[in-house]
This record gives sequence, C-alpha cells and structure tokens, in this order.
Amino acid sequence: QVQLVESGGGLVQTGGSLRLSCAGSGRTFGSYAMGWFRQAPGKEREFVAAINWSGGNTDYAEAVKGRFTISRDNAKTTLDLQMNSLKPEDTAVYYCAADTSYPWVVAGSGDYWGQGTQVTVSS
Repeated sequence: QVQLVESGGGLVQTGGSLRLSCAGSGRTFGSYAMGWFRQAPGKEREFVAAINWSGGNTDYAEAVKGRFTISRDNAKTTLDLQMNSLKPEDTAVYYCAADTSYPWVVAGSGDYWGQGTQVTVSS
C-alpha cells in the first residue's frame, strides 16, 4: 500500500513553469508504476503522463508532449512533473496515481490516488 501527497501547484502566467511533486509513503514505492492526471472544472479527469517502476518507460498525452516531463526518484520516494510553457488550458487539479500495473495507471484505473494540487495558468 502507498499513500500519495501532491504539492507544488499554484498560479502562474502563460508561458511560465511549475514543478509538481508527489511524495509517496511505504517501502514498496519503487515497485509501483506512477502517473499524473488532471481534471478541469466541468470536465472529466484526463491522463497527463505516466512512468514505469524504474523510470525507463514514460508516456505523455499529446497535449503536453514536449512541454511536460515526468520523473521519479525511488530512493526519495517522489514523483515529479516538470511543466514548462504552460497554457491556460493546463489549468486543472493535478493528481498523482500509483498501481503495480503500468497499463492500469495509464488507463486511470490505479489503486492509489493523491488528494490533488491546483494549477492555475492565467492568460
């Protein structure tokens, strides 16, 4: 079992950058695939990025490719999302998720979720 706590959200202008972090608890953090999702007001939650247990495999939504980078540090039990060139349409609550199955994380069906952190991009 793993508990997840996101941080790093805030208000930023268009074109700016933010770095989100997700702190995981538990000695088995390194065995979980991890992902970032987001949900904007009035919209369904959507996939942003995912990373496998070792960090050797990543996937990104088309909307964020080339702008966002997902990374993890298993020794520190943290998952990060570096967000550059932010746009107003990136405004959402961002959640991290974890599961032992990488496909389940990508599909949004992970077993474990954080409480979310708000990202607001002003135009």
